[in-house]
Amino acid sequence: MEGRLIEAARAKVVAALAARFRDLDLAEEAFAEAAASAVTAWRRDFPDSPPGWLWRTAYRKALDIRRRAATRTQAVFDEPPPQETPEEAMIAADQPIPDERLRLIFVCCHPALDGASRIALTLKVVLGLATDRLARAFLVTESAMLQRLTRAKKKIAAAGVPFEIPGPAAWPERLDAVLTALEIAYAQAYEDAALANDTAGFAAEVLRLSGLLAELLPEEPEVLALAALVRFAEARRPARLDAAGAMVPISLQEPHLWRGDRIAEGAHLLDRAADLARPGPRQILAAIHGAHLSRQETGVTPWGDIVRLYDALLMVRPGAVTAVNRAVAIAEAYDPEEGLRAFNAITGERLASWLPWQAARAWLLDQTGQRLAAASAYDAALALNPPPAERLYLECQRRRLG
Repeated sequence: MEGRLIEAARAKVVAALAARFRDLDLAEEAFAEAAASAVTAWRRDFPDSPPGWLWRTAYRKALDIRRRAATRTQAVFDEPPPQETPEEAMIAADQPIPDERLRLIFVCCHPALDGASRIALTLKVVLGLATDRLARAFLVTESAMLQRLTRAKKKIAAAGVPFEIPGPAAWPERLDAVLTALEIAYAQAYEDAALANDTAGFAAEVLRLSGLLAELLPEEPEVLALAALVRFAEARRPARLDAAGAMVPISLQEPHLWRGDRIAEGAHLLDRAADLARPGPRQILAAIHGAHLSRQETGVTPWGDIVRLYDALLMVRPGAVTAVNRAVAIAEAYDPEEGLRAFNAITGERLASWLPWQAARAWLLDQTGQRLAAASAYDAALALNPPPAERLYLECQRRRLG
């Protein structure tokens, strides 16, 4: 329980510390020390307000950290601010972004940073995504990701970027980075069908935040599309595990287990996005999810339509993720050999260390009858430490090849 309460307070406390001290590193470090203290302190005496306890403790930790760092100069610090009054709480509730975590996401997606750095910083600071996971998500080395984060924080400090909540006029220039950060966060949870790892909470959180964004920005089609694709993906969750706890690929899932309410929500959001007549990559992605879900009514997956949607997506969002999924769709729609040729044309650094690439390669080799090569590819995928449900599935496929 302590872990959930600490994580729930992260965005609010880190945002307050960053605004107070104008230092993201200090905010993160102080929050981490406060969280470590909470684990033991709360077992002896559980606080009436866990977020308030974390804020006061983290504030004191930040002061201590600065005092320890002040080896040459004497610094005078203010006392911790007084407890929030009911009037101040009402004012805070009237913010244009009525959610602490979403506010901090918009703060971190400041246009002073390049796109990739904004997204990485948001995922690290706001959602607490570990550096090694960030590196895998961006297909870079862990040291390269650490350097990117360090440069971003230094740039924020050097430029004097204010840690203030942007008004609606500043949202458009930050919106794509905000949506991409949420999309990557959800993908981290989606990779684990059993929700057994430390990113499990991202699924429900992005579901909530994407819905809130759709309410705040109902005329932004890409916002509506992100909310739609998350609901489409969550609709399939009841069918993603078999009786043994192994992951079930989408093509083998039982459509009657898919949640009709989530499908209806997603379809309504995607229709609203289409009515705005401003197409974008997330609308195409949501349409791909919707095409898979149409099997619940028709009994058939329209693989040809899915290939054409991936062709369109590849034009506006080129990259390994899109290309791998397109190759699998080609194999399903037309011919495994053609799918494997499309897959073999994909280039990029560190692909061999990316689990979906190895799993797709193994499946395509299997479908084309190259059993020894497929077995080797499944071994390579298993060596990448997949989540429990995905491991069970991959092990089953590997055993079948003998």
